Amino acid sequence: MTEALSEILDIVKRRNPGEGEFLQAAEEVLASLDPLIAKQPELLQQRLVERLVEPERQLIFRVPWTDDAGNVHVNRGFRIEFNSALGPYKGGLRFHPSVNLGVMKFLAFEQLFKNALTGLPIGGGKGGSDFDPKGRSDAEVMRFCQSFMTELYRHLGEYTDVPAGDIGVGGREIGYLFGQYKRITNRYESGVLTGKGLAIGGALVRTEATGYGCVYFVEQMLAARGDALAGKTCVVSGAGNVAIYTIQKLQQLGAKVVACSDSNGVVYDQDGIKLDTVKRLKEVQRRRIAEYVELHPKAEYRGGGNIWDIPCDLAFPSATQNELNGRDAQRLVANGVVAVGEGANMPCTPTAAETFIEAGVAFGPGKAANAGGVATSALEMQQNASRDAWTFAYTDERLSEIMRDIHTLCYETAAEFGVPGNYVVGANIAGFRKVAVAMRTLGVI
Repeated sequence: MTEALSEILDIVKRRNPGEGEFLQAAEEVLASLDPLIAKQPELLQQRLVERLVEPERQLIFRVPWTDDAGNVHVNRGFRIEFNSALGPYKGGLRFHPSVNLGVMKFLAFEQLFKNALTGLPIGGGKGGSDFDPKGRSDAEVMRFCQSFMTELYRHLGEYTDVPAGDIGVGGREIGYLFGQYKRITNRYESGVLTGKGLAIGGALVRTEATGYGCVYFVEQMLAARGDALAGKTCVVSGAGNVAIYTIQKLQQLGAKVVACSDSNGVVYDQDGIKLDTVKRLKEVQRRRIAEYVELHPKAEYRGGGNIWDIPCDLAFPSATQNELNGRDAQRLVANGVVAVGEGANMPCTPTAAETFIEAGVAFGPGKAANAGGVATSALEMQQNASRDAWTFAYTDERLSEIMRDIHTLCYETAAEFGVPGNYVVGANIAGFRKVAVAMRTLGVI
């Protein structure tokens, strides 16, 4: 890393102590920018880099709510409006006990580059709360969402900030949030939230988009090497929305998924994961993945097991940040993995990513590989603005086209800067360059 970029990173570390995830994401991006700065030193002028790594606005607020027994609880809410140079802030809301300021800033920072890569007019933001919806009744979740939106609504708008869902925030939560926004503002402003149900202006394919998009990106990485998805053995960590629809698209394209997981353990089914069972357990019954083996006794459940120990051709880390470490990467490489697509945000540690790249594995970083979710959210915004509704096939084709374009942009940018096949460098430089040009155009604001 150049001296100038190192000095900027030092400033970021001093200003954000203890925010490990954000500092990790910032260092990865800055470490990729050396060849760009060497070629375009003017990007250090007007403090562009320093401005880009500092959020435009950081909101923290109290969220009081009452449970079914009448007990009052207090959670903390966040919204990080990171950068709006390309358009209104866009990014999901996460409800999970692990949520804190550092996690939110990391997610918003990643979102900025991810959104830039889509080529759509959206800036970067992220938000959420340390509220845990697991085990809570619908009425409790509704009251929490109403309290959360009662504070957040004043910062939102279809031309200002447009949240969506993330971990712990699905169609149910988005519906309650939108209902409270409508109630407070007296406006049916569909474009202020995405990931909505079809009955209230949602878009077809939005549920499937992140998983589908990740598969489309990996398909393009393989095609660039003269290879294909069909016949490949895959493992997909997680059993939530992203994992489920990653599995679905892989199966549709002729790949075989043999393992998935949740926070308690791993299911291995050498005959291929039965997706209908996983969907019923996780989406309908909200049960643990361990119960899969009760219905499919030939499968194996490994409580506390490591999914990355299972040999595969393709790996899709789709659960949470830093879930796949250097040791896991070495095991996957030794077992013959040829491509890795990050379905989650930064699920691979820096050591793991370096291990894959050095071994010649096609590695799709999350800011590129899982951009399908936000891309389809932007398509939902377009439909809301035009009071239109597109078919599943049309929206899916738009998603596939966007993911192909993202792959091409990352692939060609990596080659332009002398690191062909390095999608991390390609994605970081391409995303940074788009945002930096917009910031320079807008002046010092």
